[in-house]
Amino acid sequence: MRVAVAGGTGVLGRQVVDKLAALGHEPVVLARSAGCDLTNYHSVKQWLVDCEAVIDVSGSSTTSASASMRYFTQSTANLIRVGREAGVQNHVALSIVGAAEIDSGYYAGKAAQERMLQILEGGYTILRATQFHEFVGQNIDRLGAGPVQMAPKMSLQPIAGAEVAAALIELALAPAQGVVQDLAGPKKEEMPELFAQYLKHQGKNSKIIEIPIPGAMGKAMRNGGILPDSSARLGQETFTDWLARQ
Repeated sequence: MRVAVAGGTGVLGRQVVDKLAALGHEPVVLARSAGCDLTNYHSVKQWLVDCEAVIDVSGSSTTSASASMRYFTQSTANLIRVGREAGVQNHVALSIVGAAEIDSGYYAGKAAQERMLQILEGGYTILRATQFHEFVGQNIDRLGAGPVQMAPKMSLQPIAGAEVAAALIELALAPAQGVVQDLAGPKKEEMPELFAQYLKHQGKNSKIIEIPIPGAMGKAMRNGGILPDSSARLGQETFTDWLARQ
């Protein structure tokens, strides 16, 4: 099967692309670095020829609600329009557990994306997942300051990106299913503790300072707003096990 992967050069996108190829399918990478601007209809139109499914794991680096909404509404509208013109049967979008309820900052874009898809008459699948194990290292790179490492006050239930990639592919190869069961990691964690594990694994001894993130997003991080409920499907690999493989 020929499957378009929007955001196919990102942390998760690369795993989706590699797994598709290993299974004998033909992944088509949609990313700026590959020459595809997801916010431009004509750019997207060149890439979806003969694709039977789309897996959208694209993202934006912004934390602005308005910028995030603009990106996800434009990119999703283009992927859906072009996809339907090209005969795509299943548009699989990755969202985030809690995004629709928080609807703030970056999550506002994911919430808008979900709303856009859910007004369609079929042809889409939405998988909401928790943060990836890889998310920890990304935050360390962003929040480090010499010997001091700031860590957001945050309760999360992280999952291995490889498990999310496998779930997305399974969904893409099946008929569209609408909103499916949430996917989360096997264990609730606290971000400062994950920072400490990660830095120790790297042989670093930075002082970790826990900081509360302001606004609705920060409140949700502290109060369990990004944690899954009891109906979620749980992955297998804990953060500790994942880190040991790195």
